[in-house]
Amino acid sequence: MSLFVATVALPHVATVPTAAMTKQPRQRPNPKTQNAKPNITTTNPTVKKITSGFNSRNKEPTWQCVKNCGACCKLEKGPNFPSAEEIFDDPSDIELFNSLVSLVGSDGWCRHFDKSTRKCSIYADRPYFCRVEPTIFETLHRIEKKKFNKEACSCCIDTIKAVYGSSSKELENFNAAIWSST
Repeated sequence: MSLFVATVALPHVATVPTAAMTKQPRQRPNPKTQNAKPNITTTNPTVKKITSGFNSRNKEPTWQCVKNCGACCKLEKGPNFPSAEEIFDDPSDIELFNSLVSLVGSDGWCRHFDKSTRKCSIYADRPYFCRVEPTIFETLHRIEKKKFNKEACSCCIDTIKAVYGSSSKELENFNAAIWSST
């Protein structure tokens, strides 16, 4: 390979080298990344995850419920969380939510949540607003389906932190699940 060196001749001025004359370090192509194509996987119809190479993370989290958490079943979360009237527009939703609140035990947990197994005893028949799904987030919170994963993950992270703490195993498990590439 030959290097072409260009010079520019200016009247009454010495010859000035161009940028091509300055020595640049040679960039060697990385064969591992040169032909790499991103892997596109879809585990949720509302989001595509793009990953490439080893140890890569998703471009955005994919929401999923994590076993042995139940942070959302702690219904009395304190004054920082909104009331039913602040969440719902439909009076029947407020009434349904408040009827469920009456089922809250003295410890603040939903009575349908079995703390020993950390499972909901009415999971298949739970109210619609206990379900974390794109259409429900769109209906209740006016969050577009394309923003569902990001918003649902954010809500769960805030709730897990409030219930179990910022350094909890539950938060660690949730973060690992939403950022996993499989």
